[in-house]
Amino acid sequence: MGRVTRRHLTDLPGTLGLPVALAVASILAVLAFGLPVLDRAVPAERAVASGPYLVGAGVTVVPPPGAVLDVTGTRPGSDRGTVLFRLGLVRYAIDVEPFDGDLTAAAVRLRQRITGINGHRITGTQLAVSTAGGFAGVQGGYTTGERDGRYAVFVANGLTIEVMVSGDDTDLGPALPAIDASTRTLRYETVK
Repeated sequence: MGRVTRRHLTDLPGTLGLPVALAVASILAVLAFGLPVLDRAVPAERAVASGPYLVGAGVTVVPPPGAVLDVTGTRPGSDRGTVLFRLGLVRYAIDVEPFDGDLTAAAVRLRQRITGINGHRITGTQLAVSTAGGFAGVQGGYTTGERDGRYAVFVANGLTIEVMVSGDDTDLGPALPAIDASTRTLRYETVK
């Protein structure tokens, strides 16, 4: 039987140990530093077609003219979904998710979420609103001090559909008619 020495216990297994370790370290360095650089180089905004866009769970919307899709805030899904459009500096987000409450409960939940953010407060009164697709909802306004916003919420087919729009006064005012027209195109289509 052979004798095991201290040298045997500390040797790298085989002669390829060091080159393999250096190759793995190089690959990890490329992943750690190269991928973030590549990610920043690819723009987050994509052109969007003028027809209906599937937000998620069968809910569609026709984006406003000139809107671009921000993929960083867009997550489509079969039972829920989120889409983020941008019109210049104005954000137009729609969130769809399962909900078993009524419109009043959905509106209270959304307002509480808005006012739960530091510096956000609801402004004005809440008004009834409806879509061409038959959704009844409510809408209102909010402010952050620096930016203003609008919200709307609809409940239909076991879903809540929340619309959030924000921008500063100079950008938001001119964009609101196109966003309101887009929001009225919300509809539910049976998922095939």
